[in-house]
Amino acid sequence: MKIEIFIVVMSLIIVPALTLAAAESNRTPVQLQKRIDSIFVMASSGELKYRDQVDPAIESLAKLGAKAVPSLIDKFTTKSARERLTIIKILKKIGSPALPDLIDALSRPEWLVVKRVCWTLGDISDSAAVLPLTSVASHDNWQVREYSIRALGMIGDLRAVAAVISSFNDSVGQVRKAAVVSAGQLNSAETISYLVQMLGDSYYGARLSAVEALITKDTSRLLAQLKEALNSASGLKAKLAMKVLGKIGNDEAMDILSEQLNSGNRQKVVDAAIAIMSADPQDICGYHESIFEKVKDRLALLKIESARASAGDGTYSAN
Repeated sequence: MKIEIFIVVMSLIIVPALTLAAAESNRTPVQLQKRIDSIFVMASSGELKYRDQVDPAIESLAKLGAKAVPSLIDKFTTKSARERLTIIKILKKIGSPALPDLIDALSRPEWLVVKRVCWTLGDISDSAAVLPLTSVASHDNWQVREYSIRALGMIGDLRAVAAVISSFNDSVGQVRKAAVVSAGQLNSAETISYLVQMLGDSYYGARLSAVEALITKDTSRLLAQLKEALNSASGLKAKLAMKVLGKIGNDEAMDILSEQLNSGNRQKVVDAAIAIMSADPQDICGYHESIFEKVKDRLALLKIESARASAGDGTYSAN
């Protein structure tokens, strides 16, 4: 009896599924396009009446797989943020089967479509997209360059290193920032020296991102690069190099900061003091007395005390 019931239940599940699959395979291209368009209206709708149908509609389009991809790419010309994000969400669910059409779309003339395809390839994160993405990393449109480099970092394949390093020299700050972030995501020691140079970049987003990217790198190699850079660095670059040292906070980093504390350069002394305070607000290493002997300027002392206080509650920050 139980076997008979099981057979009946399975037939109720399998037969409709096979019927639906057959119906999908028999659709003409025009019929398929109309179906995709009608489901997409629900999938991307913000209307209350479609609220309960959004997720099922997204799943329905994702289940169409590669057949739905060309139509979804065509919709990337939309001005609607909701539609754009819905398309990317569906394509990400389709995953690797979407790659052939997405890669082909990188050669389309509409830069907006190419940018959004790069975004999608980054979200899918399939290494098969690495070389195609590097081919548009020097695109005429800076947003395409930004999103292609960003995607390469998200994929994390070391074949992207050369394209990322090249983008450190881009004329647009946002592209340089994307290169810095991607360099932080790539497990490559080759990027360390370039990231140290980016601490002095003219665009604040690039140089601040370089701080965060550097602390993900091999510490011994990084410390050697920072120590060498501080021999000639000044201004923001020196300040941020010392901030990185403060974030590392190990014995070797503190020794390098101590050298700067004794450099005789007023600004470097103050920056080193702030970095030491951020790394060691409780004076475990015993540098505080030396700091207050060397720094007498009231404004500088206020900054140093502020760094110690904020480091104590975890809010220290500098640009």
